[in-house]
Amino acid sequence: MRLIFPNSQLDLGVTRVMGILNVTPDSFSDGGLFVSPEAAVEHALQMVEEGADIIDVGGESARPGAQPVSVMEELERVVPVIEAICSETQVPVSVDTSKPEVMRAAAKVGAAMLNDVRALTAHNALATAAELGLPVCLMHMKGEPGTMQHEPAYKDVSTEVLEFLQARASACTAAGIDARNIVIDPGFGFGKTLEHNLELLAGLDRFAATSFAVLAGLSRKSMIAKLMGARDSGPESRVGGSVTLALYAARKGAHIVRVHDVQQTVQALEIDRVLQAAS
Repeated sequence: MRLIFPNSQLDLGVTRVMGILNVTPDSFSDGGLFVSPEAAVEHALQMVEEGADIIDVGGESARPGAQPVSVMEELERVVPVIEAICSETQVPVSVDTSKPEVMRAAAKVGAAMLNDVRALTAHNALATAAELGLPVCLMHMKGEPGTMQHEPAYKDVSTEVLEFLQARASACTAAGIDARNIVIDPGFGFGKTLEHNLELLAGLDRFAATSFAVLAGLSRKSMIAKLMGARDSGPESRVGGSVTLALYAARKGAHIVRVHDVQQTVQALEIDRVLQAAS
């Protein structure tokens, strides 16, 4: 299995690391740290040095309670950063957006992948993605960021999320998107309780058993805080938990893990591969 970018391919025979670059003032973990293009590009190149296989640039926070931003504001945040990163490295850059205008502008300056928390359900998003021909990541989210954590309920969370993602993947192939370039993401924390997240994680191999690549995004999320209780002191204290979850997700079949802490995650995955080969 591999992703086919415009100028390269990425073998998914081993779990790959997507580094998170939020160029927003309000992201839950690192909001405001990389608002300036200079700081954003520097951090992106640092993650590349640490072993990131993809850099994911987002200009609109999707944290619980987040408010939407305009197309113009999102363009101003992400386009200069993506263009600068692409001029400095050959590592593929993904744009984390639901807006067709942002997808198109990002692709024009070098973005090689589309990552959409709304699974290309926004008006004209699917047609735009099909036209651009880039790999796409389809995420499940119950509701919208502003309301998604208001008592989310499922009869069978793994089955419902998987069925939604398979339906969206079918819509993508029907629109002309190559099935090899479709990645599915269960959307940990996006309209899910702790119990839902744990059930999805335990059943992640069901997602990996499909013909699509699977992305798991668990980095620094509040589920770690809930598991740790009083010992949690904020997102930056969750590195150990994040790496543990990424490693578990990889063992359950995740092809890509989306993380803040690239160096630690790459190290854990590499050592785990050596240990499994020696056992």
